[in-house]
Amino acid sequence: MTTERPGAGLFHTVLAGVIAAITGFASSFALVIAGLGAVGATDAQASSGLFALCLATGIACIVLPLLMRIPISFAWSTPGAALLIAAGAVTGEFAAAVGAFLVCGVLIVLSGLWPALGRAITSIPKPIASAMLAGILFPICIAPVTAAVTEPAIAIPMVLVWLLLARLAPRWAVPAAMLVAVIGIGVAAGPDVFASASAAPHLEFVLPTFDPLVIVSLGLPLFIVTMAGQNVPGFAVMSTFGYSPPPRPVLVSSGLGTIGAALFGGHAINLAAITAALMASPESHPDRSKRWIATFTSGIVYLVLGLCAGLATAVVAAAPPIIITAVAGLALLGAFVTAIGGALEAPQHRISGVATFLVTASGISIIGIGSAFWGLIVGGVLMAWLSPWKRVSPDTARGTRPADSEAGVPAQARLDEERDDEPDRT
Repeated sequence: MTTERPGAGLFHTVLAGVIAAITGFASSFALVIAGLGAVGATDAQASSGLFALCLATGIACIVLPLLMRIPISFAWSTPGAALLIAAGAVTGEFAAAVGAFLVCGVLIVLSGLWPALGRAITSIPKPIASAMLAGILFPICIAPVTAAVTEPAIAIPMVLVWLLLARLAPRWAVPAAMLVAVIGIGVAAGPDVFASASAAPHLEFVLPTFDPLVIVSLGLPLFIVTMAGQNVPGFAVMSTFGYSPPPRPVLVSSGLGTIGAALFGGHAINLAAITAALMASPESHPDRSKRWIATFTSGIVYLVLGLCAGLATAVVAAAPPIIITAVAGLALLGAFVTAIGGALEAPQHRISGVATFLVTASGISIIGIGSAFWGLIVGGVLMAWLSPWKRVSPDTARGTRPADSEAGVPAQARLDEERDDEPDRT
């Protein structure tokens, strides 16, 4: 019989929160800064935006787990940051981008208060939503290949470290690659890059403007990828470990956090998914009722990491842009693979999925509206056009399934029998 030392379980819980926060920050802070810069932010505004996102994420990770005693965790929208890079051509004025961030936050709040809106977003066909996300991520995910040719001294060691740890310690693969990149940048740019960073974190208010074209090409796609690509998987992860957080407080909290961060340059926060699995799983604590301490801890760590926003921005500013995008590409490779799989999963919708992917990845801008929006439109139109022409089998036309007709059982009767056999869930 083995006994666990008192406090040992709690130590692992706190450690899980620390690891989750550091992993989430290190894996994508460079992408956030690059994305904010792509839509017009100065270095000071990008630093403020990163700090604001850390504050919003940290506060949400502290308050909700403390009140609800379940491991609800939050993070900034990594696919959303990738979208900023893709949508950079449609806005050169950061105030207009901030207006789009605010609209995204308001829509997330409305999704919590008005469930029909949330259902409408999550009902976007999976092939279309997944293909749009894959199209956004594609230019970023090919950056490691480009960087290995144009900046081999930094990129090749970075990729090799990522490959090694992806096999041995996957959780640390991207942070380690980021560390190698930072070391390479420091060697190439000299120690002044670190000395020039402002030690004191700061928040810089940005007065938003509301440009309809920027809202359509940036705000709406940001809302869609944040909901479909982050919040929905986040709820699924929680469900996997036996938790059922109420959607209203979760969505309202993340929406209000997005609004607050947007006023200081941040783009969006949402439910965490990958890091949430670490904190909500038995790895965190064998007792489900104590795992909320991990997310509470991660919130505190995010607040501390926010103090490094100035240094992080200085490193990104000194780096060759392709290196920052390459690190982001390594971090997003898993998300890209998942998105491609979702886009091509249903054979009857592969044409519309591929069309959505190609239009989104093209980076086109028509009448000032970016490619993510047009990808959704083209994919939706093709799906609607092609679906009525699907060949209907004789069995389907008669209301039976082939397996049912062989057994001589009408489909509806079989469904009724299955319904009668199901336990009462009320």
